[in-house]
Amino acid sequence: AKLFESVFGLPYHSALLIGVVVIISYTALGGFMAVSWTDFFQGIIMFFAIITVPMLVVHALGGFHDSGMALRNVDAGYLDMFTNESGKALQPIAITSLMAWGLGYFGQPHILTRFMAIRVPEEIKSARSIAMIWVVVSLASAVSVGLVGRAYWPDMLSDSDSEKIFMLLVEQLTHPVIGGILLAAVLAAIMSTADSQLLVTASALTEDLYRVLFRPQAKENELVWVSRATVMGVAVLAAVIALKPDSSVLELVSYAWAGFGATFGPLVLLSLYWKRMTRNGAIAGLIGGGLTVLIWKQLQGGVFDLYEIVPGFAISVLLIVVFSLSDRKPEALIEAQFDEAKG
Repeated sequence: AKLFESVFGLPYHSALLIGVVVIISYTALGGFMAVSWTDFFQGIIMFFAIITVPMLVVHALGGFHDSGMALRNVDAGYLDMFTNESGKALQPIAITSLMAWGLGYFGQPHILTRFMAIRVPEEIKSARSIAMIWVVVSLASAVSVGLVGRAYWPDMLSDSDSEKIFMLLVEQLTHPVIGGILLAAVLAAIMSTADSQLLVTASALTEDLYRVLFRPQAKENELVWVSRATVMGVAVLAAVIALKPDSSVLELVSYAWAGFGATFGPLVLLSLYWKRMTRNGAIAGLIGGGLTVLIWKQLQGGVFDLYEIVPGFAISVLLIVVFSLSDRKPEALIEAQFDEAKG
């Protein structure tokens, strides 16, 4: 919605409606195959754009040296990893919170399903390398966009408008045709995440809840329609959450990242490396991690300024271990399958 609002001058809510309709359409009709192919091409566009834009800004500022000097003239603290925006040293809570973002990757279902969909186990190693290269390049380039954008526009944008810096730079520095391609990367980033989240949610609700609890005898055609209805319902709910125009995308993403990471991350890791984990331990960890994130987010000041994924992750691990050790050991067959999977 912010993209369409900035580029086309559309009202925010109209832009939001357009985005919801487009994403629902191809996700509900095409399923996992459509999402996989669209994500592939969207990834190519994103990779090209996220590298190109900071290079264009550096060129416009006169090169790397002049860009660095321009940023120092605005605020030298932006080039120091251990100071905040006011130039003061980062506190341990802030450093821990920044590093804790890495914990979230283990619990992101839309990322894990990509690895689960790999055809043969031998391809996982190459997929891992590709994923790591993508993460390093994209994150480094995204940070570069923020830095050079700050140097190009010394006047600080408002909190909500600062998220439009990529779009503003593209509009300012490129031909409309090239700009359209680069701005498509923003839409690609949004759509590739949204469609994957919708698909995973629909699959979980349809297969793990509807089929298991309510309709074990449900036919495939019925499950397809339930899945499509779920996609629409979740998308509408997400649109309601996004109705506030001045809400921060980063704030919403960080909250969701913590929720997924603390709820599913410990469960995934311990499932892979600890064969003593039991069903009751897994359930306790899921509930405890998710609730901790929800509660911690509502508290402020002191230790509660710590990113909510940290206590959520820790509580989840603790509950999984305690409940699993208090429970009876998994059956010998399960342990044998675990050992076989580990090789």
